[in-house]
Amino acid sequence: MKVAAVGATRGMGRALARLMAERGAALFLLGRDPAELALSGRDLEARGAPAPVGSAVLDLAAPAGFAEALDAADRALGRFDTLVVSGALFARQEELAVDPVRLERLLHVNFTGTVVLCQTVAERMAARGGGTICVFSSVAGDRARRANYLYGATKAGLSAFLDGLGQAYADRGVQVVCVKPGFVKTGMTAGLPTPPLAGEPDAVATRVLAAIQAGRPVVYAPAAWRLVMLVIRALPRFIIRRLPF
Repeated sequence: MKVAAVGATRGMGRALARLMAERGAALFLLGRDPAELALSGRDLEARGAPAPVGSAVLDLAAPAGFAEALDAADRALGRFDTLVVSGALFARQEELAVDPVRLERLLHVNFTGTVVLCQTVAERMAARGGGTICVFSSVAGDRARRANYLYGATKAGLSAFLDGLGQAYADRGVQVVCVKPGFVKTGMTAGLPTPPLAGEPDAVATRVLAAIQAGRPVVYAPAAWRLVMLVIRALPRFIIRRLPF
């Protein structure tokens, strides 16, 4: 496996990259902070990834730089066959509701930039026979809820895009995996109340890697969230409107 990873320096992305490194995958890191990328690269080499673990700057808010970063990954890996995108922005609903600039950036990074990147890579992979695109969406996109509808809207759109992308490119050899985490204990969720069924990054990584290897188009992590969201999606609107979450 030759993996180009966006957002692999923190949280669930880091846990997945470490697991891949332990399994001997060749990795190339993409992100905004060169120093952080270099530090993570050394960590992955120590965990078993073939050295050197290279890196290049890629900002999901700046699609003009995508091609150059992807070219660097191809050169370093001899063409990557897997793209993992775990990078995203998060903010509390009450903060986004009163800060249009912050809201615009979150919308652009979580949806527009990620969609452009994945579409670009899908075409690149299809032209050379196929590959795998694995992207972290969220259960927040499964049903609009008052407590996080702004963040959730970006994930709802992303999940719909990934579903369509997987359908459109399946016959050209491109496999798409949409990851839908529930609440996971990471830096992104630090300071928030921890709900029941909260997951750990390492457990999520194990489940996601199994989904990539099995070619499953959608994976909920932890697994119990599939049932939870099935119930939430089935609730009538008048009940959803009365719930505080």
